[in-house]
Amino acid sequence: MTPTDVHPVIREVTERIAERSSTTRRDYLERLRAAKHTEPARANMACSNLAHGFAAISGTDRESVKGLVRPGVAIVSAYNDMLSAHKPYAEFPDWIKEAARHEGGVAQFAGGVPAMCDGITQGRDGMELSMFSRDVIAMATGVALSHEMFDSALLLGICDKIVPGLLIGGLTFGHLPITLVPAGPMPSGLPNGEKSRIRQLFAEGKATREELLEAESASYHSPGTCTFYGTANSNQLVVEMMGLHLPGSTFVPPGTPLRRALTEEAARNAVRAAKSEEAPSIGEIIDERAIVNGVVALLATGGSTNHTMHLPAVASAAGIQLTWDDFSDLSSVVPLLGSVYPNGSADINHFTAAGGVQTLVSELLEAGLVHPDVRTVAGDGLERYREQPFLEDGELVWREGPGRSLDTSVLRGVSDPFDTEGGLRVLEGNLGRSVMKVSAVKQQHRSVTAQARIFDDQEQFKAAFKADELNRDVVVVVRNQGPQANGMPELHGLSPSLGVLQDRGHQVALVTDGRMSGASGKIPSAIQVTPEASTGGPLARLRDGDMLRVDGEQGTLEVLVPDEELASREPAAPAALHQFGTGRELFATFRQAVGRADQGASVFPTPEQQTQAQQPQAQQQSRDEVSA
Repeated sequence: MTPTDVHPVIREVTERIAERSSTTRRDYLERLRAAKHTEPARANMACSNLAHGFAAISGTDRESVKGLVRPGVAIVSAYNDMLSAHKPYAEFPDWIKEAARHEGGVAQFAGGVPAMCDGITQGRDGMELSMFSRDVIAMATGVALSHEMFDSALLLGICDKIVPGLLIGGLTFGHLPITLVPAGPMPSGLPNGEKSRIRQLFAEGKATREELLEAESASYHSPGTCTFYGTANSNQLVVEMMGLHLPGSTFVPPGTPLRRALTEEAARNAVRAAKSEEAPSIGEIIDERAIVNGVVALLATGGSTNHTMHLPAVASAAGIQLTWDDFSDLSSVVPLLGSVYPNGSADINHFTAAGGVQTLVSELLEAGLVHPDVRTVAGDGLERYREQPFLEDGELVWREGPGRSLDTSVLRGVSDPFDTEGGLRVLEGNLGRSVMKVSAVKQQHRSVTAQARIFDDQEQFKAAFKADELNRDVVVVVRNQGPQANGMPELHGLSPSLGVLQDRGHQVALVTDGRMSGASGKIPSAIQVTPEASTGGPLARLRDGDMLRVDGEQGTLEVLVPDEELASREPAAPAALHQFGTGRELFATFRQAVGRADQGASVFPTPEQQTQAQQPQAQQQSRDEVSA
């Protein structure tokens, strides 16, 4: 396959992203070129600075750093031993240091970044820190790399906000070769359908807390990533498709010889990249084509809606302007090839057994739905990602992976997809814009017109459900949950109760300026509505009993009242929010600075704002030159 074989819509969307981003991407690449170096980064340090940089290490590594010859590799890790996905990282630094040493480099643990779990904070106060944690992680990554001791970097992280945060931080050091290192999923546990059934029974009062806890602990039961296809596993697949993982390394389980071998190879590869002037930096790898490839992989597998915010924010860090319209247009031509919970009953291990990333890459390449001519940490071209890693006599080798699915109930080809379009819709109308993950919603439930019931927080909804006030067709509106209101928490805790209402035969939908995440399930949910209610968005003008149309097929989100009437209504006063406790007071500045959901919900400047900020400096420099 050649670049000219790329599907015309894929090519057109990529070209318009490049055109839209021409100035901001140029400015970013100029910053990369200015920062690039051909000798170890620490070579120009003053002796006192350098001495601080190796004071804590000994042996040959100390001499390597002091000698200013061997390249330095930074390790930035989200390790902690409370979260299952990140516990395996405890052993990785020692493996990496040893492998780097044998390859002629020196690796140092440059810094840790926070890693919080939305599964733990779900429905709790701490969830209001979750979305902001991504930008904290980006800043922590920047702090770790700011010592300028390093010629390449390995970023260790998996879940929700962690990977996007590592990418954003890494892209601010875009002149460095950077690889992301996964740790792999836990073994399959209780089937996801059974877990969901018990959750709904508990919501109805038909299962005890002990029964619910037993089901949950049978699902989340060992080190490794949770096995459903939420944001964590969406992160991993998207990153591999963008060329930042070693081929085939994404879903190899922790605690296996192959996992260790791939981690050691990532270290060796980082040393080789630091020594080579030809190896691409992360800022060169993440271009418009790589971003589109990541979006296509997300759509083709029905991945997490969180990436409609994360990928624009990551793209922005590389000077690239990605919009929801780009997602929508790509979704119209990308078929749904994966059926992994919550889109189906299988988990990520079943997906891997069915052919996994290698089969997905093969299908998308052959159909012209991804760009083959990209740069990756494994070299040029996406073709390498058809390959699967193995151990042969203790040596790591790659062989051609399965080109076709081994289980079509989980993974299919382009010629026989689960759906002819991707798993995402952009909805718009007089209530603003939102996104809906339709891949998990049965077709007969994708369009709902019903009276609205308005809530300002999750607890109000739960109380109404328990009081049997919602036993009818209803569009549940939970507003004042956007980034500026309270940090945009996930509202996945609503799902069991909403599922009960749907199972009773009612037409049910959810509309919110909050998030529902990669665990978004069978209820049609118009989420991340922008502009949000707390900034005067139309949701603030809704009233109980308004007729709302939520149509995932036609892409419509509207209240069926005349525009004049809607505009004349006084916006409801924002709900009294609890801005203190559980660390929330530390993020007041973030709530004031954060941008819109469709622009990444980030506290960082957009590419356009960065370019505008540079212009006065450039103008002043020009005036100084004229004066001279």
